Amino acid sequence: MTASTKLDRVLLAGVLRKQHDVIARGQTTQCGMTERALLYRVRPEGPWRRLLPGVYFAGTGTPTTDQREMAALLYAGSSSVITACAAMRRLGLRAPRTADVDVLVPAVTQRQSIGFVKLHRTTRMPDLFCVSGPIRFALAARAVADAARGLTDLREVRAVVADSVQRGRCRITELAKELSDGPTAGSAQFRQVLAEVTTGVRSTVEAEFHDLLKRAGLPMPMFNAHLYSGNTLIAIADAWWPDAGVAAEVDSREWHLLPDAWQDTIRRHARMSAQGILVLHFTPKQIRTEPAYVITTLRAALDAGRTAARPEVRALPATA
Repeated sequence: MTASTKLDRVLLAGVLRKQHDVIARGQTTQCGMTERALLYRVRPEGPWRRLLPGVYFAGTGTPTTDQREMAALLYAGSSSVITACAAMRRLGLRAPRTADVDVLVPAVTQRQSIGFVKLHRTTRMPDLFCVSGPIRFALAARAVADAARGLTDLREVRAVVADSVQRGRCRITELAKELSDGPTAGSAQFRQVLAEVTTGVRSTVEAEFHDLLKRAGLPMPMFNAHLYSGNTLIAIADAWWPDAGVAAEVDSREWHLLPDAWQDTIRRHARMSAQGILVLHFTPKQIRTEPAYVITTLRAALDAGRTAARPEVRALPATA
């Protein structure tokens, strides 16, 4: 686009249409809009509003997610890429709700974070990224790693890391590389959670179960073990103690409210029991509020299982 002394309404409309009705000041100039005309549009009762320094919304209502993220990229510059929770949501991953839009920018960038935009200067700008129209956002592993470093609640860190691995959107090796290559600031909980996931943990409540077992001094099971009878898959057990033939299942109310989920659980229990596996079921609430009951029940089952005949079951670890 070239500057003009006359407003090119067709060009302006095209830019706004492409950019979700968000435009940068330099682009208005390239469309031939004078500074006076721009100020007239963003006056208190005018049809436009200023979202960020030098970035405007051609409307007066509440900006949508697309409009806020478009504004963040225009403010941050042409090399910028959205990351962390905002990028995770665009990728269809669960992420904590936050008003901030985290944006990666080259280390030499002079602009500062402002309003809802958090700039992260880095020498590791992603070579590859996703696009949705004009909106650029990081791939899953980078987005998850950046989100994990920015969160302070351990349960939230566990949720974003475990969910991304459980759903096959990130490999553990990819997250481990992000951990080693990225900044150390804010990485302590990310490191802890990645170690848990490496053992097979695939959910927040499984991580809390892991913590409970560790505090009680009980032996660690295989998490999300694939149990086979010969070459036939019996079930994927949340926790499996091969020396005792005991499996523990963490039964989430959210899961059981899904169609057919309860029947699936019953069938899995029956398949494991038919192979001589002792199956215990605990709810997330019991793990959090009745730890003594969980540990007493589990310890008794393990002691009993070690003195009984072991089931002919082959176990493979969780896949990463």
